[in-house]
Amino acid sequence: MPDTGAPWNIPYVAGTDLVRDWPTDSQDLAEAIADGLDAAGNAGIGTNVVQTVKTDTFSTSSTSFTTVTGLTASITPTAASSKVLIIAQISHALNESNATTNRNVGHFKVTRGGTDIYIGDAASNRVRAVFGGFIEVTGLKYYVLSESIVFLDSPATTSSTTYQVEVQAVDSGTVHINRDEENADSANEVRGASSITVIEVAA
Repeated sequence: MPDTGAPWNIPYVAGTDLVRDWPTDSQDLAEAIADGLDAAGNAGIGTNVVQTVKTDTFSTSSTSFTTVTGLTASITPTAASSKVLIIAQISHALNESNATTNRNVGHFKVTRGGTDIYIGDAASNRVRAVFGGFIEVTGLKYYVLSESIVFLDSPATTSSTTYQVEVQAVDSGTVHINRDEENADSANEVRGASSITVIEVAA
């Protein structure tokens, strides 16, 4: 039962009384809530989270979409009805392409096991991606950009599911991840970091 605490005589519940003296219905309710959370695997409140952080560099001149090495994450949903929130943050360079006035950005997207899940509409010869292209400017070969992709996927499975960042070079250029184009050993230049995080969200 509640005791009286000196010196202000404020009632408090002793640790040994927390279960013993609770009303039966309150204890049953607490146990039911605990059982429900265990059965659901706490889906929907952020307990099933996978993150991959990439701090090394990656470069490609491929004109086909290529998975960025080390920028993938696999998650196993606890229910087929669950959704997966994908958050990808990508540090990449603006690089010289086939003309000194162009800077290659590349085209970027996230796929599920190599399958497109979030890209732009088909429009003639335009590449379907999330962001990318090239910029007709000079003097940006020392600069690293950071872009994000956020998408809520519905994989409809309880099997392990892999999400990966893919990139395609454009305009005969090279795409660099986590570094600038010059890549000189200088305190004026930067090494970046990228990541992909996947979070199960209950439907």
